[in-house]
Amino acid sequence: MQCGVGQLSGGCQKTMGLHCILILCLFSGWIVGYKQGDNVTLYVNKVGPYHNPQETYHYYTLPVCRPEKVHHKSLSLGEVLDGDRMAESLYLIRFRENVEKKTLCQLTLSEKQVDQLREAIEELYYFEFVLDDIPIWGFVGYIEESGFLPHSHKVGLWTHLDFNIEYNGNSVIFANVSVKDVKPVPLEEWVGAGVGGVGLGGGSLTVTHTYSVRWFDSPLPHARRAERLRDYSFFPKTLEIHWLSIINSLVLVVLLLGFVIIILMRVLKNDFARYNVEEESGCDDVDQGDNGWKIIHTDVFRFPPYKSLLCAVLGVGAQFLTLATGIIVMALLGMFNVHRHGAINSAAIVLYALTSCVSGYVSCSFYTQINGQHWVWNIILTSSLFSAPLFLTWSVVNSIHWWSGSTQALPATTVLLLLGAWVLVGFPLTVIGGIVGKNRAGSFQAPCRTRNISRQIPTQPWYKHTAVHMAIGGFLPFSAISVELYYIFATVWGREHYTLYGILLCVFAILLSVGACISVALTYFLLSGEDYRWWWRSVLSTGSTGLFIFVYSIFYYRNRSSMSGLVQSTEFFGYSLLTALVFSLMLGSVSFWASLAFIRYIYRSLKMD
Repeated sequence: MQCGVGQLSGGCQKTMGLHCILILCLFSGWIVGYKQGDNVTLYVNKVGPYHNPQETYHYYTLPVCRPEKVHHKSLSLGEVLDGDRMAESLYLIRFRENVEKKTLCQLTLSEKQVDQLREAIEELYYFEFVLDDIPIWGFVGYIEESGFLPHSHKVGLWTHLDFNIEYNGNSVIFANVSVKDVKPVPLEEWVGAGVGGVGLGGGSLTVTHTYSVRWFDSPLPHARRAERLRDYSFFPKTLEIHWLSIINSLVLVVLLLGFVIIILMRVLKNDFARYNVEEESGCDDVDQGDNGWKIIHTDVFRFPPYKSLLCAVLGVGAQFLTLATGIIVMALLGMFNVHRHGAINSAAIVLYALTSCVSGYVSCSFYTQINGQHWVWNIILTSSLFSAPLFLTWSVVNSIHWWSGSTQALPATTVLLLLGAWVLVGFPLTVIGGIVGKNRAGSFQAPCRTRNISRQIPTQPWYKHTAVHMAIGGFLPFSAISVELYYIFATVWGREHYTLYGILLCVFAILLSVGACISVALTYFLLSGEDYRWWWRSVLSTGSTGLFIFVYSIFYYRNRSSMSGLVQSTEFFGYSLLTALVFSLMLGSVSFWASLAFIRYIYRSLKMD
């Protein structure tokens, strides 16, 4: 069984090819049907240190029982990206047929192989098998530290596994493995002596691997078997219900937004009344005897420097907003089942390629509106603003994985597939979106005319400097998502299955709302000091949330996780930097458009000739 109904998938792959794989593997509505005595294939997948979720190696890199010729399972793109490398095993499991202590194989281990196993056990290596799309986890061996004087250090290898499989009707519901009442084979330092009744001599150790299979009837229907896996706790459970924390954050955010909106509207109402009364009184020069944001109306729409880079930031930010919304909506619709390995990874790659047209359209359209001339270079910059850092980070991380032999290192075929997706889909869609945006771009809607000579900006107090605005504008949105951020990190950098997508949607909406309101408030304070350089300031003020997220990732690594080692650390910090960049682009885009809409509103409301 691959991903369809019973033995259907093998023939289906021959007759339908890619269409079958996409339909059967991406959606979870297919019920696997077995008859008593049918073979239920058990795949071995990967092993790795318990505390380093992204440091994984193929199961057969350890000296374990393996077939003469290893047959690998065809995997989806998401599974490959997730580090899965499933291969057929020697375990013979038949549907609803119990097996008691059946011999799997007998191995003669060299001293080097024993040392390899001992090192793996001391690093708390766990293994992952897959039975009917159900992951099965267990530890490779047993380690015990006891006493101080004398000190005891015991290392043992599990050579017998008990498979406990639950079924309902003709389908498998759940499976796990246990070593209860099993005695491990000691792997202490040995020199020419017997160990635990296991054959030893001539610099070699002989062990016999066995297994048992027990079937149990389950009342849970196949459609609800994901609940059984979600309730199982081989790995520590950290994602508990956190409604109180979410409600607390929601109340604080509502109070914050209400405070900003009410205060800002009252101040604006007074400004409108004062400025419009002065205009009606016949003041010939609004610059005389006045201060504030009105007197810079001839400069506030002066186009900023580095227009192409600004537009690229806005375009890529809009793309990630679309991508994040699409992922959350798909999750709410139940399209990501816990039994579907890497489904979110596959969806993210497909959506990233398809939404490239959004970045091209937004970037080139606005670039044309603000009188940009080099629209071709603008499209190239937009397409490479995120893809270039992504490729650089991936190259470093993948090289380290390849050097260490980890399954997280992508095969050459997968690299070519991803490169082809960007070259043949992502980049062309960016170009098409850019051309459409350039042709459909209108004129920049500015309520005020801009003078040829810019106005001198007065000296600003320290609390209106860019660094202060970035600190305020980044901290407040970060505080709104800090609670949920822990659960997201525990999912991405742990082994949890995130299921609270409704809460995630609320937190995402709160994040965008807080970012927009804070940006509007900071922009008003900037303009009230007669500083019209709001274009880049609006992007940087709320976009600095990414810096806070990266600082939090350092805190999470040191204080909330047990990750260590070069492989895991490189991947964690490399992709944490990319995550911070994504949040900076998204929130920078939101804050800019909010500030632009606010500025157009207040200057359109003034009575000016």
